[in-house]
Amino acid sequence: MNWQGVMPAITTPFTDDGKIDHDFVKKHVAWLVDHGCTGIVPCGSLGEGATLRPEEKIELVASCVEGVAGRVPVVPGIAATSTQQAVQLCRRAQKAGASGLMILPPYVHKGPDDEIAAHFEAMLQATDLPCMLYNNPIAYGFDATPEFIAELAGKHQNLKAVKESSGDVRRVTAVKAVCGDRLALFAGLDDMIVEAVGMGASGWIAGLVNALPEESVRVFQLAQQGEHAAAFKLYSWFLPLLRLDTVPEFVQWIKLVQAEVGMGTEKVRLPRKPIRGAVRKTGLEMIRERLAMSR
Repeated sequence: MNWQGVMPAITTPFTDDGKIDHDFVKKHVAWLVDHGCTGIVPCGSLGEGATLRPEEKIELVASCVEGVAGRVPVVPGIAATSTQQAVQLCRRAQKAGASGLMILPPYVHKGPDDEIAAHFEAMLQATDLPCMLYNNPIAYGFDATPEFIAELAGKHQNLKAVKESSGDVRRVTAVKAVCGDRLALFAGLDDMIVEAVGMGASGWIAGLVNALPEESVRVFQLAQQGEHAAAFKLYSWFLPLLRLDTVPEFVQWIKLVQAEVGMGTEKVRLPRKPIRGAVRKTGLEMIRERLAMSR
């Protein structure tokens, strides 16, 4: 398990009757790997994980494992309302072929540090798989501070990485300041990748990569290689699209871009609905303008 590179947080495709489209899952993840992605992350917030039943999550992991055919690791997001269910999901994901786990705070409950720490520790102890801690205080109501992360890393050797989605690129350097090279740091928002790499991030859990893997891998590589002018040129083209990953309707927008490039549909699970009305018209104009431009 190498914690580096561009790892798509994949969207979950659905059929007309609302079931997971496993055939497309396999095709999609293989296509992403063909374009240079270094891992696959199903069952996250972009994957509408909160709408998936536990059985569906494990079936999705298994389809991803089949689709990548051993070429890259599959690292499912593990999130649940209870610690017991989170632990069960960790163990079942390992049996389904996961190579690592991305562990999240509990849904709904926003308790004090000691309660959330115990939740994370239970997941870290559930298997021997390497784990990535996902910090997204805006979405989940709990902020894993650098000191909180360092304490967990000191106790659990299988905590190997952090997905940082606070929106503050300074967190990358703050975590590195207290943890050194003990943990790999990943950008967790699309519109911070060049800045995060500049601060020492070794990877990117990405969203728009679901539709644009070639461009995503290229901008990451340019930033990592220090080719600042070329990176900024591509990033400038990409940013209006990447910012679709940072709004409440990010699932619908990214699926819309997938539909525009012919690699997916707009189907989402209720309560989400596809983008509609004037905002859809304006958004589509921007998407089509960007896709038509030379990049």
